[in-house]
Amino acid sequence: MDSSSLAQVLESPEVQAFASGFPTTVAHLAVTLALLAGGAIIYALLTPWKEITLIREGNAAAAVAFAGVLIGLAVPLAVSLSVSTSVRDIVIWGVATVVLQLLAFRVVDLLLTGLPQRIREGEISAAVLLVGAKLSTALILAAALTG
Repeated sequence: MDSSSLAQVLESPEVQAFASGFPTTVAHLAVTLALLAGGAIIYALLTPWKEITLIREGNAAAAVAFAGVLIGLAVPLAVSLSVSTSVRDIVIWGVATVVLQLLAFRVVDLLLTGLPQRIREGEISAAVLLVGAKLSTALILAAALTG
């Protein structure tokens, strides 16, 4: 490929669109991942059982439950990302999404009494039920974001 061909490729609309859009994509991704990490940390600090400690001890039920939290936070954040047009939009809607989802998670935790102890004891069925409830709230919140 000679230099004029390379110049033509680099000046093509597709390459120019990529060059201008890629930094924005990376910024949107970074903000959304930071919101996900922040939400997961806040959740871990607020839960009545310490899932991270249980996971480190090999408790599979706690790992399943925490995986549900991560996916439950990611679903509405992904929708928030898809409907936002700027980093500011992502931050505003992302924070709102995380707050609403953490509130919904807390309500689920309160309604499904006895699950924390069952998860501490390693009961997978309790973790699966908790994941189902959290994913259900995540999907409903995600749908609400699209209006």
